[in-house]
Amino acid sequence: MFREMRRKKQEITKEECNNVLEKEKRGALAVIGDDGYPYTIPLNFYFDEKSEKIYFHAAKEGHKIDAIKNNDKVCFTVWNTGELKDGDWAYYVTSVVVFGKAKLVSDDAVIYEKVRALGMKYYPKAEEVDAEIARDLSRVQIVEISIEHMSGKYVHEK
Repeated sequence: MFREMRRKKQEITKEECNNVLEKEKRGALAVIGDDGYPYTIPLNFYFDEKSEKIYFHAAKEGHKIDAIKNNDKVCFTVWNTGELKDGDWAYYVTSVVVFGKAKLVSDDAVIYEKVRALGMKYYPKAEEVDAEIARDLSRVQIVEISIEHMSGKYVHEK
């Protein structure tokens, strides 16, 4: 069902993919939007390695939410800033592409747990996370992506 990576020498392991998902702060979510047009949006996310799921927050309504309600199949791509090696001008970049199904989380306990985990990834102090949650939790929609296929590669941009 999912294509194998064509350039096998550049393929990275599942553990390396997980590492990118855990460390990186932003990714691009692609959905099937209005009138069948692709819609891709950058967003912050949290990867739960134990459950192998990706979580992000959104408003309770909008283009992204409507698209997910109409078609739960999504693609999520994450990449790092890369690294330079001695004597080289071109970066080595690692990217991960995830195919999965997205669902809107409705369980209040799970919403709280994932919002807090997401906040702890981005905020420097738990107090700031707690203040944000107290102020905005009622307006937050958590979306869960169940990973069906994941691949990653390490590329020299030369």
